[in-house]
Amino acid sequence: MAKKLMKGSEAIGEAAVQAGCKLFFGYPITPQNEIPEYMSMRLPQIGGTFVQAESEVAASNMIYGAAGTGERVMTSSSSPGVSLMAEAISYIAGAELPVVVVNIVRAGPGLGGILPSQGDYFQATKALGHGDFRVLVLAPWSIQEAADLVQDAFDLADFYRNPVMILGDGLIGQMMEPVEFHDGRQPLKVLEPKTWAATGCDGSRPTNVINSLFLDPEELERHNIKLKAKYDLMEADEVRYATEGADDDYDVAIVAYGTVARVCSTAIEELRQEGIKAALVRPITLWPFPSKAVRETAEKAKAVLVVELSAGQMIEDVQLALARSRPVHFCNRMGGMLVSPDEVVAKVKDILDGSSEEVHHG
Repeated sequence: MAKKLMKGSEAIGEAAVQAGCKLFFGYPITPQNEIPEYMSMRLPQIGGTFVQAESEVAASNMIYGAAGTGERVMTSSSSPGVSLMAEAISYIAGAELPVVVVNIVRAGPGLGGILPSQGDYFQATKALGHGDFRVLVLAPWSIQEAADLVQDAFDLADFYRNPVMILGDGLIGQMMEPVEFHDGRQPLKVLEPKTWAATGCDGSRPTNVINSLFLDPEELERHNIKLKAKYDLMEADEVRYATEGADDDYDVAIVAYGTVARVCSTAIEELRQEGIKAALVRPITLWPFPSKAVRETAEKAKAVLVVELSAGQMIEDVQLALARSRPVHFCNRMGGMLVSPDEVVAKVKDILDGSSEEVHHG
């Protein structure tokens, strides 16, 4: 298929349709309103269903019920809206249902503002809801990658019977870039028939029950052990990352994700022109976090610089990966402000001349 200029939110919607999503339940919130708007136009064209729920709470419970039928289901929201979905996402994970959740992050806390942020890293990777559960978290840095990861997300959700989240800052939702959707795309995984789905029973098989309630503590413990084994498999098999300049010698290793990583890539080019060498490691899966890749990239550097649009949420995972083997520094903007290549360049120079302070936790 030829490339087409699309806004990020619209590309995400089309990618979902291309992946076989026929059911969308959501509620509008900036800066991702174009996703439900696009789905409301596109799904009826393919015999699908779009429902604008009365709230994010309602939408999240609708995807819970719809996913139980075995259909491919998606919702999208932004920061405070995802907070309202947290209870249902925990139920969905407990019931082992495949859904895709898109969060186009806006600045917070509270209602905050409508401009881009990466302040939902903790929420996505560590506190998306109550109880012992995990979701795969994929963080695109371009519109093309966002479209590709949405299609992968549906395959991963089906394979693991688990929620998968696409985490994009507001820029991913609002900027426009060329996108290409490939005909004849093959599934990312070998996907088994959904014999667990609740599709009605004529007596020819045992009744399927979709539920996350286990009142017997021993039964619930067995269920949690089963879930933990699934999350361990995700950690072993689903780590994704990209690097830039990591094959050369360098003094500073930069860790950044999403569109901030593109800013850092530009900064690395500017530094190279001045004779300063830096490398970039970009987590694509925020959970599972690419700890080994971060550690191996940092081993060749004198110091590590984490760059985020937050108060420093990814720093903890970077420091855990490094186990204090390298000093960690930090560069950021918040409140919807964007970090610039010049700010990253200046920070790298500060690190090298000793004027930047390390970040310490604990």
